[in-house]
Amino acid sequence: MDFELSEEHRMLKDLVRRFVDDELMPLEAGVLEREAAGGGLGLGKAEQDRIDAVSQRLGLWGLDAPEDIGGADLPAVAMVGVNEELGRTVTPYTLPPDSPNLRMLMATVSDRQREAYLEPYVRGETVSAIGISEPGAGGDPAGMITRAERDGDDWIINGRKIWISRADHADFTILMAVTDKEKRARGGISAFLVDKGTPGFNVLRRIPMIGGAVTYEVVLEDCRVEGWKLLGTEGQGFAPMQLRLGTRRIEMASWSIGMAQRALDMICEYAPQRKTFGQPLSERQAIQWWVADAATRIHAARLMTYDCAWKLDQGRDVRLEISMIKAYATEMAWEVVDRAMQTFGAMGMTKELPLQLMASKLRTMRIYDGPTEVHKWVVARNLLGSKR
Repeated sequence: MDFELSEEHRMLKDLVRRFVDDELMPLEAGVLEREAAGGGLGLGKAEQDRIDAVSQRLGLWGLDAPEDIGGADLPAVAMVGVNEELGRTVTPYTLPPDSPNLRMLMATVSDRQREAYLEPYVRGETVSAIGISEPGAGGDPAGMITRAERDGDDWIINGRKIWISRADHADFTILMAVTDKEKRARGGISAFLVDKGTPGFNVLRRIPMIGGAVTYEVVLEDCRVEGWKLLGTEGQGFAPMQLRLGTRRIEMASWSIGMAQRALDMICEYAPQRKTFGQPLSERQAIQWWVADAATRIHAARLMTYDCAWKLDQGRDVRLEISMIKAYATEMAWEVVDRAMQTFGAMGMTKELPLQLMASKLRTMRIYDGPTEVHKWVVARNLLGSKR
């Protein structure tokens, strides 16, 4: 088995690394200052526009989008390298378009939807959101109660969704709803494209999260959606939703590797310089073991993630591997970043270093798109033969 990236994909990874080092890292001081002052994580418009222009000029837009609409159609293996590099910085930036929603659209759009939604999305002209989770039900499709009912050629949607990123400004939201309450996840969940400003689509509240992040709760009250905006086949929204979730989980594993690698690099740079009781920290066995364990676990997570991506590119069923890497990589990176904060002592507790934002992001990643415990349960029940 060859674990080396092709020359083309290695060159792309190197390009993204330089983009992160030259364009995103220099913005971290401002990001940290704004977050510490309660200003959240977003970039200013001028910063966003400049970074967008640079990344587009470098050819970094639409990396995994279809070639016939301007994308590069890169495989999952190449995207692991891209996202590992992006994970090294706390500057919040997504290369357009966001891959998970892109993949779901690619798998489901009709010709009309392709022109109206997918193509502008690939060109970076629109922003998307997705509404899956519900208050009290999380992402469990069996507990989903948001209901879509036919009204002539249209659909009327009622219910609530929560933990939606970008819901306040997304041009459209992919919204999951029950269309057959008897079948639910087994043929009763459908996806809909709901445009910004659609009557009955109401942002109820803004929910501040740790680390300066923000999500939203949305209420749907007799929200009318035109029939042609049913995404995919009625009742068959569960599988494309899982495709979307799987894409995000591989991204999260890749980001985790990038964050853990940066934290390890920070330890290795700092420990020889910092002396305690007459000796450099690098001479302390505790630090040495943290470094050795971190390097080993990062290596394991990286190999696992590339293995999963390679199998996905081969068309294999990788649901088990995705649960493994999502749980392992996020927990691994959480521990490595925590060790880095411990190494830096009081300075590691400040909002002057990026470690605290990395820790906050990892803490949320251990929950969203499936908590660690749920993914371990998925792996265990498959191996024990108790899968329902």
